[in-house]
Amino acid sequence: MEQVVRRIGEDAEAFEVFYREHVEVVLRYATRRCRDPHAAADLVAEVFLAAISASAGYRAERGTPVAWLHGIARNVAAAEDRRAARARVVEGRLAGRRPLHEDDIVRLEERIDAERGLAALLERLAALPAGQRAVLELTAVDGLTVAEAADALGTSSVSVRVRLHRARRALRQVPAPPSGSPAPPLSTLMEA
Repeated sequence: MEQVVRRIGEDAEAFEVFYREHVEVVLRYATRRCRDPHAAADLVAEVFLAAISASAGYRAERGTPVAWLHGIARNVAAAEDRRAARARVVEGRLAGRRPLHEDDIVRLEERIDAERGLAALLERLAALPAGQRAVLELTAVDGLTVAEAADALGTSSVSVRVRLHRARRALRQVPAPPSGSPAPPLSTLMEA
């Protein structure tokens, strides 16, 4: 697998196979974090561009391709958050996003709507420290194993297990949303 991933920067066919195999994972990540279809599409594109640039340095012993892509996605999203914050301070909101086809907008809006069910849960997760929140998202929401989450975060499996335990304990302490709000599916996050 290492050789396949390392070739995506040089071989268009290898990239196409890699893209088709992993685009759903990256699209789930993007639609969960973006409320705008244009921003979600841009994030997906940026993640795969970064993956092409970093492909020569991929090492299988450091994690699976999925964990590697999650690490790239987190870095790309964090870099974009920093860039956007600077832009808001200096210039305000930037206008003029590239146009998407109507079908693309409809599909991305459907994906965003599907992910809205996690909104209440994500609000509760936001109350957790960043490290705990990241571990919980990677394992419970994205479905990564503890080892894959450790690879994506660049830390040890032991550290991830400790953060995961602390996150679950802390999440129990976060108040539930007011009655009438949909209850977040905490049971999936609390499984050992």
